[in-house]
Amino acid sequence: MATKSRGYNAEDIEILEDLSPILHRPGMYTDPINPNHALVEVIDNASDEGLAGFAKNVAVILYEDGSASVEDDGRGIPVDIHPKKKIPAVQVIFTTLHSGGKFRKTDKESVYRIAGGLHGVGVCVPNALSTRLEVEVKREGGLHRLVFHNNGQVKEALRKVKAVAARETGTTIRFWPDPKYFDSAKIVTSDIAALLRAKAMLLPGVRFTLGVEKAGRIETQTWHFPEGIKGYFQGAIEGLGTVADTFFGERYISAQSESDSFSEGEGALWALAWTVEGEVVAESYVNMIPTRQGGTHVAGLREGVYAAIRNFIEHHEMGQRGLKIVPEDVWSRVSYVLAVKMLDPQFKGQVKNELIYRDAVKLVGQMVRDPFELWLSQHVDEGKRIAELCIRQALARTRAAQKVERRKSTGVAVLPGKLTDCASDDPERNELFIVEGDSAGGSAKQARDKEFQAVLPLKGKPKNTWQDQPESLYANKEIEAIALAIGVDPHRKGATDSTGDLSGLRYHKIVILADADVDGSHIQVLLLTLFFKHFPKLIDAGRVYVAQPPLFRIDVPGAGKGRPARKLYALDKGELDAIEAKLADEGVKNDSWTVSRFKGLGEMSPEQLWETTLNPDTRRMLPVQVEADGLETDAGVFEMMMAKENASQRREWMETYGNLVDADIS
Repeated sequence: MATKSRGYNAEDIEILEDLSPILHRPGMYTDPINPNHALVEVIDNASDEGLAGFAKNVAVILYEDGSASVEDDGRGIPVDIHPKKKIPAVQVIFTTLHSGGKFRKTDKESVYRIAGGLHGVGVCVPNALSTRLEVEVKREGGLHRLVFHNNGQVKEALRKVKAVAARETGTTIRFWPDPKYFDSAKIVTSDIAALLRAKAMLLPGVRFTLGVEKAGRIETQTWHFPEGIKGYFQGAIEGLGTVADTFFGERYISAQSESDSFSEGEGALWALAWTVEGEVVAESYVNMIPTRQGGTHVAGLREGVYAAIRNFIEHHEMGQRGLKIVPEDVWSRVSYVLAVKMLDPQFKGQVKNELIYRDAVKLVGQMVRDPFELWLSQHVDEGKRIAELCIRQALARTRAAQKVERRKSTGVAVLPGKLTDCASDDPERNELFIVEGDSAGGSAKQARDKEFQAVLPLKGKPKNTWQDQPESLYANKEIEAIALAIGVDPHRKGATDSTGDLSGLRYHKIVILADADVDGSHIQVLLLTLFFKHFPKLIDAGRVYVAQPPLFRIDVPGAGKGRPARKLYALDKGELDAIEAKLADEGVKNDSWTVSRFKGLGEMSPEQLWETTLNPDTRRMLPVQVEADGLETDAGVFEMMMAKENASQRREWMETYGNLVDADIS
C-alpha cells in the first residue's frame, strides 16, 4: 500500500494540448466499439484514490439515458488555480493531455508512484468523446461544480455551489458518451460489473457499488472482499474440481538491495490452482488495470511455475524415460489470478489490454519461483498430485504428436540441407523462422530454442512469384526449400486435390523474420506474395506470421537506488520518439540515454535476438490474415504492386499516396 502524501494541490498537477488529438484519432486513445473504456478511465482514477488509502467507497451508476457516473470519497480533485495554466486545476485535468499528478515516479512519498492511470490522458478521453460531462468536487469545505459540453468545451465555469463539512471530500463525474465516436453508445453492464468485482478483490479496503437505472429505479450490486484475493479466487474456481490446494502468494521488493533490476514496491500478488474440468479462470492485472490479453507478466508467472514444477518432478524422480515436460503441459489446466505492481509498465495501446514490458517476465518469475518451490516442498502430496496431472498432459500430447507423420519419400524425411530443424515432432508446438542471409540465419540458430524452433535461411531476396505457375515454382531452389521444410505443396485458392492437403504441415507457426528496414520490408512482401498466391490455405488456417524485430535499442542509465539501469527497444522511429518522450516525462535527464540502431538481425547478439524477437513470452509477432470480404481487394493490391506490366499503376499510386507511407529510407 502506498504511503499517504502530506499535500495534494494545484502545483502537484504537472502539464506534459487541447483535446483535438483525441477527436481526430479516438481509436488511439480508447476502444471505439463502445464507451466502456472511457468509463474505465474514470473508474481507474477513483480506484487510485483507494490504492492511495484515501477512498473507502467507489460507486458507479449507469443511467437509462446512456450516461454514467462515478463517485468516490477520496480527497477530491484540486480546485485551486494552476500556477502555469492560470485556470482551476480540475479544468486542466479534463482539458489538457498529459497532465496529472502521477508522473513523479522518483518521489517515494508520491501516492501515485504505482498507479493504474499513467498516461496523463485518462479523463480527457470521456470529456472529449462526450456531449456533456459534469464534475462535482467536495473539498476544502465546499461543493464545487464544473460542466463541459460539445466534446470538452467549458459550459459552466468552476464555481462553489454550497458549503459542506470540512471532512466531506470526494469527486463525482457524470458523462454522456457522444454516439458518433462509438460503434455502439451503450455501455456493456456485465463488463463493468466484472471490472468492479476485480477492483474490490485488489483493494480489500474499498467497497465498490454498481447501480443500473431501470424504469426510474436504480438497482445496485456491491462487492467487498475483506480477505482480498483469497475470498475472490475461491469463489471464482468453485465447481471446477481442483486437484490440490490453492497456492496463494504475495511478494514485493522491500529494499533496493534485493534486486539490481527492480525498484522498491514492485512485485506481485497471485493465486494458483490446477483444475480438472470446465474453463480455467485466467485473470491478470497491472496496477489494478485488467490485462485481458495477458502479456509479459503472465509469461513470467508461467515461467516461474514451470521451472518449479519441473524441478519438483526431477527431485522426486517422477519423470518417465523419453518424456519431456513442456510449459504447456504444466499450464494447460492452471486457473490463476495475478496482480502485478510496476513502476513504469508499458502497455500495448492506451486501452491497456496487454502488457508488453519485457522486464515483467523476469520480475514475476523472480517473485513466484522461490515461494512456489518452497510451497511444493512443504506440501509434497499436493505437489505430487499437480505433477501427476502435468505428466498425464504430457503423455496425451506425445500420443497426439505421434499420429502426425513427417513428409516422407521412400521412407526418409525429405528436408532441405540448409534447414536447421527442431527436436520436437509436435507440429502444434513447432515454429519455423524463414530468414534472409547466412548472417541473420546464424544469429537465429544461436538464439532459438532448439526444442521447438527451426530456422531456414534463404540466399538473397526471394523471387517475385506473383505471375508464376505452381508447376514452375520448384525450379527455384529457395522456394523448393520452403515447400519441403513446411511439408506442404504449392496450391491454388480453393484447391480440393492433394496439393491443398495440410496434413503434412510440420510447423503450425511459419514466421517471416526480416530486418526492420526497407530491405527487410521488401523481403516480407515477396514472401507474403508467395504465401498469398501459392500457399493460401496456410494463411486461411492462420499459420503465417510476421516477426517484428526492433530497429532501435535505448540504454537508460540508473538514477540512484530507486531507478536501476534499463534496456528498452523500439520497433520504429515513431515508437522511439514515444519512448524518449516518456523518459523525459519521468524526469530522466535529456541526452543521458543512448540510442543504438540495429543495421540487421545479424548485428544482434543471440541474447538480444531471443529476448526481442524469438522468445514467445516477450516477442511481438503479427498474424497474417485475410478478411472474409477483403480477398478481392487484397488480390487487387497484390496485382497492382507485383505484376510486371503494372509499373504505370504503381507509379501513379506512389505519386498519389506516397506521402502517406511512413518509410525508413536512411
